[in-house]
Amino acid sequence: MSSRGCERRYCSSSSQNVRGAAQTDVVMMTSGLTSTTTELPIVGPFDLRDIAMMGFGHRDEHSFDGVMRMAFCMDGDYERQVGVAAQQVGDRLELKVQSLGDPLSDTEVEALRRQVARVVSLDHDGEAFHQLCLSDPVLAPVHMKAPGFRPALFYSPYEAALWSIISARRARGQGITLRARMSELYGASFELSGTATLCVPTPSALLEIESISGLPADRISRLRAVAQAAQRGVLDADRLRAMAPEDAQAELQQLPGIGPFYSSLIVIRACGHADAPTVGEPRSQAAIQQAYGTDHELTDAELLALAETWRPWRTWVSVMMRALAA
Repeated sequence: MSSRGCERRYCSSSSQNVRGAAQTDVVMMTSGLTSTTTELPIVGPFDLRDIAMMGFGHRDEHSFDGVMRMAFCMDGDYERQVGVAAQQVGDRLELKVQSLGDPLSDTEVEALRRQVARVVSLDHDGEAFHQLCLSDPVLAPVHMKAPGFRPALFYSPYEAALWSIISARRARGQGITLRARMSELYGASFELSGTATLCVPTPSALLEIESISGLPADRISRLRAVAQAAQRGVLDADRLRAMAPEDAQAELQQLPGIGPFYSSLIVIRACGHADAPTVGEPRSQAAIQQAYGTDHELTDAELLALAETWRPWRTWVSVMMRALAA
C-alpha cells in the first residue's frame, strides 16, 4: 500500500537494519541515466509523509503525493549524483533510483541504501524509540500525534555544510532560492515521478564556480573550502559519526564560515546520530519547556539533565518535540 494508506498507522518488520534482504534490479538505461530499484526494511512505526513534510533546510514541501523525492551526491567522495523516488509499501520503503553514467555497482547500491536509510532515520530501531516515548507521560501524547514521525536529515555532511554557507544570515526562503540557482547552473536535475528534482554540484564542480548571482564573493571561497574538505574526507559521514559529537563539531569549525551553530547542524542533523544531546536550539528548547510546564527558560545544564531520561534517543526526542509539540 502507498504511504498515504500507511498514514498514522503502525508499520513494522522483523528486519533489524538496512542490510536485510532487498531486491535490486537495473531497469533501463536511457539518455545517460540508469534506473535501478531497491528497497529498505521498516522497523517500528514509520510514516513517510510525516518525514517528507517535516520541512527543514532546503526541503519545503507543501503537499505529499505518496513519493519522497531526493537528489544528492553519494557518500564517499560525493562525486556521484543520484535521484531517488521513495515510496512506502507496507513494511518496506521502495526506492526508484536514477544515476548518471554507468549503472551503480552492488557496492554503490548498498552505500546508497545506507545513505537513504540515514536520511529518513531507518538506520535505527524505531520500535525501541516508540516504546521509550510510550513509557514517558510527557513524551507519549506528543509522540502519538504522529507515531510514524522520525527526523529527516540532510543528505550528507557535505550537503549540510553547503546549506550552512548559502543560508547564513538570510531568510530560509532566500537560501532555498540560492541553492536551487546553484544546482540548476552547476549541479544536476532528475525527473522523479514526474517532478524535476535538483541535486547540488559535486565537489569538483563546486571548485569551478566563479560566482553565483545573489551570493557574496566571500561565500564562494567558503563553498570551495567545503569542496576541498569533502575531497580530503573531512566531511565523510561515517568518519564524523564515529567521533564524539563535540570533537567533530570542533574540527568542523576550522572551516571558514562554520561556527558553533552550523557545526552542530552538520553533526547532529546530517550524520545520523540518535542520541547526541542538543542545546542552543531555541525552537526545540521552547517546545520542551512548554511540554514539561517549566516556569522559566531552561539553562543548557537543566536541559541536558532533563534529556537524560530520553537516552538513547536524545536527538530524536529533541527533533520530535520541535516538530510536533506545538
